[in-house]
Amino acid sequence: MNSLFILLGIESWKPVLSALILPPIPFFVLILLGARLILPRRGLGWLLILFSMASLWLSMCTGMGRLIDQFVLHVPPALSRDRIRELKAEARGKSAGEATKTVTTAIVILGGGAEPYAPEYGMSNLPDVPMQRLRYGLWLSRETALPVAFSGGAGWAQPGATPEADIAARIAAQDFNRPLTWTESRSRDTHENAMYTAALMKRSGINHIVLVTHGQHMPRALRNFRAAATPEGIKVEAAPMGLASRSDSPTLDWLPTEKGFRHVRFALHECFGRLLGA
Repeated sequence: MNSLFILLGIESWKPVLSALILPPIPFFVLILLGARLILPRRGLGWLLILFSMASLWLSMCTGMGRLIDQFVLHVPPALSRDRIRELKAEARGKSAGEATKTVTTAIVILGGGAEPYAPEYGMSNLPDVPMQRLRYGLWLSRETALPVAFSGGAGWAQPGATPEADIAARIAAQDFNRPLTWTESRSRDTHENAMYTAALMKRSGINHIVLVTHGQHMPRALRNFRAAATPEGIKVEAAPMGLASRSDSPTLDWLPTEKGFRHVRFALHECFGRLLGA
């Protein structure tokens, strides 16, 4: 599907098309269609309206988002503490009693959008999604002593903006005091994240990538990275984050909330991305 967009010269339309097919717009359209049908076909009109209202409700419930995660996306589990210790031992060349060796494993953090200008800082910044990924990736680097790469360019909706990887590099060095080892600043989507990063890691002698992104995004990211990295002889391991579950009453999971809307919308975005081969 990516190649089709490029072939037609409409790759910059991807953010617009994504916004149109995700809630709430499709349900608003169905409500209008149902209202139009009430007079000539009363039963069908009301059925469309009730279906749309119920779908709008569910699209704002955390419980629905979790169902999509579990039964459609199949989000992988987080790295265990034992696995993190193993990665640390491998990074120090002490796994299974081996002598010290060159590190061939790297943590790769995927971007998720940027703020071209944040007036409170007087410069570009990372919003919550990529900032959470950066924070976890740098924490994982501290725990394992592995080097870190960040992959993210300007994005389809922000041509000419400061590449996301450059912003992440500044924040990592200045705010976390943990400079990035590599930055990949050409990619505009997950497919290009994988393609450009795999080439960069190959040139750097890396044969094992520990991939950091949100759990909902991980299945699609893994598919793209394995497709790009396997021919290069690079193993890709999932390190998903953002998996914490709420401790509120289960009843609240089925009441509309802003968090629920973002959860479901992100999950559906990943479903459509998988369906379209993005």
